[in-house]
Amino acid sequence: MFGTVVVGVGIAGLARIRDLMNPMPSSPSEHLKLLGFVSRRSFGNINEAKQISLEDALRNEDIHAAFISTENRSHEETIRMFLEAGKHVLVEYPMALSAKAAHELWEMAEQKGKVLHVEHIELLTEEYKQLKKEVAGKDLVKGTLHFTGSVLDENKSGFPAFSGIARLTWLIDLFGDLTVSSATREKQKDKNYSRMTVHFQTANK
Repeated sequence: MFGTVVVGVGIAGLARIRDLMNPMPSSPSEHLKLLGFVSRRSFGNINEAKQISLEDALRNEDIHAAFISTENRSHEETIRMFLEAGKHVLVEYPMALSAKAAHELWEMAEQKGKVLHVEHIELLTEEYKQLKKEVAGKDLVKGTLHFTGSVLDENKSGFPAFSGIARLTWLIDLFGDLTVSSATREKQKDKNYSRMTVHFQTANK
């Protein structure tokens, strides 16, 4: 069995704990054993998974891999700590707040002989797979992708573009490399409202 720890217990972290505690039959998850979870908040146990300290997770030789499901801004530091401790790392997308940091982390993982895997779970959904089939072989002339959500804490999530970077990955996966042609941001603090509008061009304009 491959010992694991989940770091962060927001929506993604709780889903990780649930799936590790109840793996699908005959799936690779059956070879993973959840040895605990780490959180800044005090929970005790969640679904029979026990809360452990970050220090214990880093020191425990029975923990071979960490699943990082914290806010975007803390990903880089947490990955570094677990790689330094000799653990494999799976992290929710995005891995870091800059490409430079991401390349440094991949180099570090390679030097340590560890796997560093970034998971973008939305690309594995049936809805997205169907969308990809629908656009296959077609030329994009013009299109709009609009999505909404609650206003995020920039100190934890990073600049607002990172709130939408997962959707940007959709577009690159569907239509190839994109170039930013313009970007604007509108804020209305009194209404707790923020909107970012970005225009992209594909390689063939």
